[in-house]
Amino acid sequence: MKGSKAAGIAIAGALAVGMIVGAGLLYANRDAFFKAATPEPAAKSELARFATGSLTRLETLKATPMAPDYVFKTRDGADVTFAQFRGKVVVVNLWAMWCAPCRTEMPTLARLDEAYPDSELMVLPINVDATPDGLADARSFIDVHEPLPLYSDMKFQLPFELPGEGKMPQTVLLDRKGRIRASFSGEADWASPEARALIDALLAEPA
Repeated sequence: MKGSKAAGIAIAGALAVGMIVGAGLLYANRDAFFKAATPEPAAKSELARFATGSLTRLETLKATPMAPDYVFKTRDGADVTFAQFRGKVVVVNLWAMWCAPCRTEMPTLARLDEAYPDSELMVLPINVDATPDGLADARSFIDVHEPLPLYSDMKFQLPFELPGEGKMPQTVLLDRKGRIRASFSGEADWASPEARALIDALLAEPA
């Protein structure tokens, strides 16, 4: 019995020492442990400096994926993809008549378009109302906001193909090569000085 008791005490002591040593090592390496457990924030691109004012929530990641190869429709019902706008800086705006913020920001997109006549900027509003009546109302609405064109995606799938993942309104900026360079979810003033500065920076990049 005495031998068993002594052995038990020895084992308990060894376990206690192991726990103390382990705790000491964990404490000594606590910074590395918590750094590994906490994901690093995504790296921002140089366009992050334009995330001010109404564009404070602008997302400008260093990763620049190509715009999806997704088919949507022109006003006349013809198929179109983002690839057809290569060579231009494109402001893609997804909107719907049931989305009040979408309608509120539309005049600012029209003013942005007017500010760059005959330029290499394309303001591309794409309506995502899913019914013929909704699309008809969208056509009447967009006609009041010249010179904006009408494009549509009645499948309501395109909002989930872009970085906003279904959020509305959603605006995505493509560079001349067709890469996604910035995105914004929610209402913004696209005629603001910060928005104009962002567009100017993209236009200044080589094709």
